Amino acid sequence: MSADDRPADRPADRSALDPDAFRATLGRFAAGVTVLTARDAEGRDHGMTVSAFCSLSLDPPLVLACVDRGASMHPLFAPGAPFVVNVLAAGQEALSRRFATMDPSDRFAGVGYERTAGGAARLDGVLAWLECRVHALHDGGDHTIVAGLVQEAGTREDARPLLYYRGGYASLER
Repeated sequence: MSADDRPADRPADRSALDPDAFRATLGRFAAGVTVLTARDAEGRDHGMTVSAFCSLSLDPPLVLACVDRGASMHPLFAPGAPFVVNVLAAGQEALSRRFATMDPSDRFAGVGYERTAGGAARLDGVLAWLECRVHALHDGGDHTIVAGLVQEAGTREDARPLLYYRGGYASLER
């Protein structure tokens, strides 16, 4: 359908798709679960659970994460700002829920982590981690697409991933 054929009551950037149907359809895509961490200018730790994460480029090494514009952490994603992507392992569902629902000021209470060279928290026991700097920011509707240039990365070989599928948590069978 060309712009000339589009009904006048439906702008080009809107869809007739029902939001609940869209969410239900996307829920059929199993996604890994990550926690993004960063520090603010006062040195306070921030973190949030994100399932909209993927690799973007091998050369240069880039990843992307989608961050809700209303998230308390959103302002920390400025060009060049450091952050860590913590890929959660099976058994870390409570950690995912903590960073998704708890008051942002309490999320790190009692949580083990190490500080990366860039200053952000690398959470204990994660399946993998990527230390990044914000490379680019793009508009993504009610989210900002954050492209991160990966500075360092590491993995654990003895764990399986935590997955999010159809509104709940799952893990891979052996």
